[in-house]
Amino acid sequence: MKKKILTVSILLGITAIAIVGYFVGCSQHESGTVSSRTADRSSEEEGVTFADVSDKPDSKAQLPTEPQAILSQPQKDVAEDGIRLRKQLSELIKADDKERADILTKTDESGIPHVTFQNGHAIDSFKGKSQREMGEFLESKSEKSAKRYFVNGQVLVLGDKKDMDEISGYGRTGVRGIRGSDRSGGMGGKRYRTKGPAPTLRNESLGITTMAGSRPSGSGRGALLRNRGISRRPDKQRIPVELLNVTEDEIWVIARPETQAVPVDEDAPGCGAMLAKLPKKEKEIPLPLKHTDVKGQIIGYIATIEVTQQFHNPYDQKIEAVYVFPLPQNAAINEFIMTIGERRIRGIIRERKEAEEIYREARRQGYVASLLTQERPNIFTQKVANIEPGKNIDINIKYFNTLAYVDGWYEFVFPMVVGPRFNPPGYTDGVGAVARGKAGISGQKTEVQYLKPGERSGHDITVTVEVDAGVVIEEVVCTSHVITKTFATPEKLTVKLSSLDSIPNKDFVLRYKVAGKTVKSALVTHHDKRGGFFTLMLYPPESLSYLKRAPMEMIFVLDCSGSMSGKPIAKAKQAITRALRKLQPNDTFQIIRFSNNASQLGPNPIPATPANIRKGLNYVKSLHGSGGTMMIEGIKAALDFAHDPHRFRLVSFMTDGYIGNEVEILAAVHQRLGASRIFSFGVGSSVNRYLLDRMAKLGKGAVAYIGLDDSAGGVVDLFYERISHPALTDITIDWGNMQVTDVYPHRIRDLFVGRPLILTGRFKGQHSTTIRITGKVGDLTQEIVIGVNLDDSAVTHPGIACVWARKKIETLANQATHDNNSDLPQEIKQVALEYGLMSAYTAFIAVDSSRQTIGDHGITVAVPVPVPDGVRYDTTVQN
Repeated sequence: MKKKILTVSILLGITAIAIVGYFVGCSQHESGTVSSRTADRSSEEEGVTFADVSDKPDSKAQLPTEPQAILSQPQKDVAEDGIRLRKQLSELIKADDKERADILTKTDESGIPHVTFQNGHAIDSFKGKSQREMGEFLESKSEKSAKRYFVNGQVLVLGDKKDMDEISGYGRTGVRGIRGSDRSGGMGGKRYRTKGPAPTLRNESLGITTMAGSRPSGSGRGALLRNRGISRRPDKQRIPVELLNVTEDEIWVIARPETQAVPVDEDAPGCGAMLAKLPKKEKEIPLPLKHTDVKGQIIGYIATIEVTQQFHNPYDQKIEAVYVFPLPQNAAINEFIMTIGERRIRGIIRERKEAEEIYREARRQGYVASLLTQERPNIFTQKVANIEPGKNIDINIKYFNTLAYVDGWYEFVFPMVVGPRFNPPGYTDGVGAVARGKAGISGQKTEVQYLKPGERSGHDITVTVEVDAGVVIEEVVCTSHVITKTFATPEKLTVKLSSLDSIPNKDFVLRYKVAGKTVKSALVTHHDKRGGFFTLMLYPPESLSYLKRAPMEMIFVLDCSGSMSGKPIAKAKQAITRALRKLQPNDTFQIIRFSNNASQLGPNPIPATPANIRKGLNYVKSLHGSGGTMMIEGIKAALDFAHDPHRFRLVSFMTDGYIGNEVEILAAVHQRLGASRIFSFGVGSSVNRYLLDRMAKLGKGAVAYIGLDDSAGGVVDLFYERISHPALTDITIDWGNMQVTDVYPHRIRDLFVGRPLILTGRFKGQHSTTIRITGKVGDLTQEIVIGVNLDDSAVTHPGIACVWARKKIETLANQATHDNNSDLPQEIKQVALEYGLMSAYTAFIAVDSSRQTIGDHGITVAVPVPVPDGVRYDTTVQN
């Protein structure tokens, strides 16, 4: 027994000796490593400036020695030593926080240069300024956004782009990262790895060069400090100055200048480009367009909108900014102003070729100039030449347009982004969709560059809309964005876009419902030296809702192209499913899909029996989005086969309209329409409303829009409730004593319950008169009587003349899609010049002739935009 006890005691003693030896050996090895690292560091830190905490005269706390030294002490009791170690580390953190705070205060008061833009244009402006002076300087220069570039009085100035690429994986850095924790895993909670030698972080104004370490070998404060190049010596506690001002929110980087005249990197059009690494790891791209401000005023159903685009040059050489953007397809743009500091230069309307030539010459001679051109009725290009480094230029665009009105709801739409268009093979007059920095690869006349997934720009948008409905506003809805709303009176409303939803990647759609089941037909007029102008919103009689519709031949045409993949095609399939289930026994239906080609459920429409509807539902379920958008194939398949004369043929397109050959599609609709009516659904967050609206007008039908956050079933139910009742057809109008001419549209479409028609024209009459509208409901004649007072000043609006002129241009352009009359372009140009409006043949030009900038126009910088919400980048953008 004693031998057993002795044997156990010996074994325990050997184990204890081994444990103590292990810890002593580890601590000695750690001390050796620290000494070696200290020696290596001494040879590397030449020319490096550190903030010496121990030299500060008013320092009240003596920091403990380096954590590695603590670990080297004899370990008498592991548990007790662990508790003591944690306590000392806690004291070190508190003392370190205090010392760093003192250093920041001392640095700010010392007058040390706080900001250096390495070889940048603003270096002289920022040298030698304290935090307070920087704030005053930035405020005086209206550089509010620049305040983001310095934190606590300093800005990091890092090395060249290669270095920054190595550093980009660090993630969030700052006070939390310096403290370290088991959860952080290193700098800001993200482990990182560098390749090759550690990059240097350089601040030449302070004489600082700090080695950026590789991935931390461990957690806790000691490992973090070691990997940040911070050495704690017994005699002095030294912290690299640049690390004192890093925030956990973001690191702003000033890139080293590129020497090439033309950039070799898509990230940097010029040198000194400001980049940012954000916490979410999104890559921010430096762009000249930094903000868009939209202010709208709605009176009745007429909207007056002012759009201000704020351009800024963040580079150190002159640039030309190019921005392709959308506006409503019925926008009558009649004012264009360029603002440079206190100077406001009003743009003039000129023939497009002349305006482009003026712009090119002004750009060549070094004058600041801007040019606005129309690529489609809803797509425009803004160019601004000779923007000097650090300078701001604002472009203000003003337009009028009429609002849609459906079932008691007015709808205001402001498009924010151009969706990526598909162009058929061999077509060159389209709108190309290319990746950022890939200009020219689409081969199209107009190109939109798109940000890649994970990229974003600093461009944001604000929207404010003031509504004076004239009657009580009962309800306000915005399914596309987060808004705030304020009522001044029950009839007056102010809506603002929330700052939480300011990324311009989808249409802003505001709907508000007014009191009463219907609004009376409204006439708005305007008089000027050119004569009288009017718009009439014509509402159908409510009595039509009690009549049942005739049997229908329903043709569903589903866009299955790549841009529809994901949420858009899911919404479209929901809509078709809902519509199929609403068909009546006497109806027939057909389902057609198109992408690169077209196919269909069967050779002819089939009866809407339960078995056939199930067959149709299964066919719809099997469809998915991929390939191109050969919409012409869908048009042919839907309109070319024989029509059943005993049924009302209704063709319903389900598409986002992302095509570049709109003219060809509209011409095909005109040629093949026959007795069909087109009632379409635009599906998505940024639909091509120009195409779908024009198709509905040509097809004597209507269009509804389904957003990605809308209920597809609700939209379909309401839509089919409207078309389930007969329309007022064969409409004629007796204008009484108005002496009306030039009414647009020429061909008055059918009136459906809840869907009004807007007519605009010219008149010479005065005083009061009566307008009589007659039409047929089956074999019955229906009449609508409207009394008007042409002298009533309360129903005038200065924008009506522009609305009329824009409607005339639209009508002539529609005619040009199927009429080869060579005089039509000249007619459009003449109307646009007379009324000072944008068109395909006119443009706005503004030139600041007061001074010439130095040098040529600099590098052209396209403004890339995000793909619309819900649209996949990989299936829509050429890269």
